[in-house]
Amino acid sequence: MAWAKLVHTELMRKLDLGRVHLDEMGHDELRTFLDDLIQKSIQDLEKGVPENINKTRLKKIVLDETVDLGAIEDLLADPDVTEVMVNCHDDIYVEKKGKLIKTDVQYSSPDAVLSTIERIISPLGRRIDESSPMVDARLRDGSRVNAIIPPLALRGPCLTIRKFSAKKLQSSDLIGFGAVSEAMVEVMSNSVIWKRNIIVSGGTGSGKTTLLNVLSNYIPIAERVVTVEDAAELQLVQPHVVSLEARPANMEGRGAVSIRELVKNCLRMRPDRIVVGECRGGEALDMLQAMNTGHDGSLTTAHANTPRDMLRRLEVMVLMSGMDLPIMAIREQISSAVHMIVQQTRFPDGSRRVTSVTEVTGIEGETIALSEIFRFDQEGFDEDGRVKGSFKATGQIPVFYEELRERGINLNLEIFKQ
Repeated sequence: MAWAKLVHTELMRKLDLGRVHLDEMGHDELRTFLDDLIQKSIQDLEKGVPENINKTRLKKIVLDETVDLGAIEDLLADPDVTEVMVNCHDDIYVEKKGKLIKTDVQYSSPDAVLSTIERIISPLGRRIDESSPMVDARLRDGSRVNAIIPPLALRGPCLTIRKFSAKKLQSSDLIGFGAVSEAMVEVMSNSVIWKRNIIVSGGTGSGKTTLLNVLSNYIPIAERVVTVEDAAELQLVQPHVVSLEARPANMEGRGAVSIRELVKNCLRMRPDRIVVGECRGGEALDMLQAMNTGHDGSLTTAHANTPRDMLRRLEVMVLMSGMDLPIMAIREQISSAVHMIVQQTRFPDGSRRVTSVTEVTGIEGETIALSEIFRFDQEGFDEDGRVKGSFKATGQIPVFYEELRERGINLNLEIFKQ
């Protein structure tokens, strides 16, 4: 890595002397041009480069750090890696099959990590510096990126990338992974088709956005869908989709457009469905109002550990909007707006499962009534430390199934037998 740093310095000197306008080149053209220049830089240092240094490997390290994402380029290319975490330039971890593993790859310096971050966020019109030391962004393939730099990150620039699956997952994939049962998929798909408002609840990294993507497949293709996200991740298959993305403030601290403003605006765009990537603040109030005013079949995600916790979180998020509403008024809004809560959980072995499919059935006194339709019962661990368990029906039939049956629509009720 020390030699990579020297070659990189020599490369920068050559670029500066040549006054090369790199911004005018495309990605592939830039790689070809710099490949030759790095080769010359190594040759200029040839006398000092020890025999045991692999020149091809050295050139690749410098090229990746100069044009692409540097040391983590190969990690991101590994299909088994789902998350890459750069704690500092020489301390990099990955998540493989739900397990955290320390890698032996490293950047040549903290500046190389900072350059990588800037290459990611510049095309998106975002910035990172001492006055704005945190940023959320995405890669070209949709992978989610979070970066934080000194003075907030004490050990140097820190980068976290959650990889986007190259293949768009279907419900059959989730069944194959053991993340959900066929009966659960049938109920969730019918909930989407018959315009139930759904919240996907779960902890960080539990797979909420993946499940939201899968559920969105069941939105009829004739409908107009408006998506609202912090950093665009959703991949909808419908032809009539409008994607909106929030915007941070500029260098003067102006021009920020929040999720809440986008949710308000999308109500004027004649959506059949509204899909909000994640509710985490006052936008929850606007989302509930949208669900209550003719935008049935809307979907969103939020952080909570159980369906009951999800309802409490919604109350808190509505209060975060700054509206001085009585708690009962909020609960009545929630009970009439939200129809289904799908709970996603990440287990200690790294597996992710839908642990509960719960229907909101109304309000009784001061409590929102919940009816659990399906649940995952954990039955311990096997000899390899993997979670054992089974998906079970509780015997409850969703209220909307009964309503559809009264309208003469035949649905399979056998799946609800205990």
